[in-house]
Amino acid sequence: MKNIALRSVSAVVLSSLSLFTFADNIQLGPRPFYLVDDMDKSPLKTRLESCESGPFKKSEFSIGHRGAPMQFPEHTRESYIAAARMGAGILECDVTFTKDKELVCRHSQNDLHTTTDVLAYPDLASKCSVPFTPANPDKNEEAKVECRTSDFTLAEFRRLKGKMDGANPMATTPEDYMKGTPGWRTDLYASRGTLMTHAESIALFKSLGVKMTPELKSPAVEMPYQGFSQQDYAQKLINEYKAASVAPQDVFAQSFNLSDVKYWISKEADFGKQAVYLDSRMYDDETWRPSASDMKALADSGVNIIAPPLYALVTQNNSKEMVPSEYAKLAKNAGLGIITWTLERSGPLVNGGGWYYQSVQDATNNDGDTFKLLDVLAKQVGVKAVFSDWPATTTYYANCMGI
Repeated sequence: MKNIALRSVSAVVLSSLSLFTFADNIQLGPRPFYLVDDMDKSPLKTRLESCESGPFKKSEFSIGHRGAPMQFPEHTRESYIAAARMGAGILECDVTFTKDKELVCRHSQNDLHTTTDVLAYPDLASKCSVPFTPANPDKNEEAKVECRTSDFTLAEFRRLKGKMDGANPMATTPEDYMKGTPGWRTDLYASRGTLMTHAESIALFKSLGVKMTPELKSPAVEMPYQGFSQQDYAQKLINEYKAASVAPQDVFAQSFNLSDVKYWISKEADFGKQAVYLDSRMYDDETWRPSASDMKALADSGVNIIAPPLYALVTQNNSKEMVPSEYAKLAKNAGLGIITWTLERSGPLVNGGGWYYQSVQDATNNDGDTFKLLDVLAKQVGVKAVFSDWPATTTYYANCMGI
């Protein structure tokens, strides 16, 4: 009856009420319980089983990576709200910019062709940096296309709808190209995919009562872009939090570009204190190895939080058990806080888990091993938080372990 009564309330008020009322009513859904059931017998499984009745609450250990993109189009209003409902205490807007230099939430400046329906609009598709060229199956040549946020004004960007990230590389039509959702995701919740500006994401996150972790994405265009420098870009991101009166302690600005992090440390000290250096050195350069001097140099430069991929923090011992890696030990010894990415982005784990699990493949053979990895990261590595494509899992673990 309550829901019927609310129908008479204006749409704006109803939206605000709906965001407010679920803040303390976390809904994890079946996946965490499925993963616990799938675990091999162990003390960890027994402990996790003991928590099945909850109650569950929001946790800052749980970061919604692009929202909840296992089932919702990434970086959309719907994806963000789903992640908050699953108890993610921190949400991520990957930040890039449009042709008119407005900040928007997209994982990459040049991913509109795989994450939105841009190819459904001929007038917009014709403006893509690389317009659609059909695949040639006879020659085994894949389709070619590249659509950037910088190809479009903000007004044009707003015409688009988010879709599940994926593409059919052997498509001969734009329509077929957009039909490439991986089988372990779903299009059931992709009928709406409301794209957002960075400023809109801030307003939404405030209403959801969560902290925020924007990532300044590497531009696909040459910088400076129409007089817009990399420093202007980094500063504009921070300025939008200031304009919204967001406390610096509620923002974890991220970048793979160490110069961006050092810029924030130097120019915006309050925000720079918890700026996150996303570390990709272990896969950018196969010869790179972590060292104590390297970790100390990062700490001495003012970096307080480092964020490598999952596999960089774990390895396996002679008994094929997951244990902390040398990287993890050196980072911890240098006093660096550690965040990692991305849990539940690998699909089924029956074949070793794929890229994110490459250092512990022999210790990974079922979906329940998600919790085994999470437990090592939390208890042995000591991570501060974990990005996940389905935050209910990290929320469940954090609640069960009292994090």
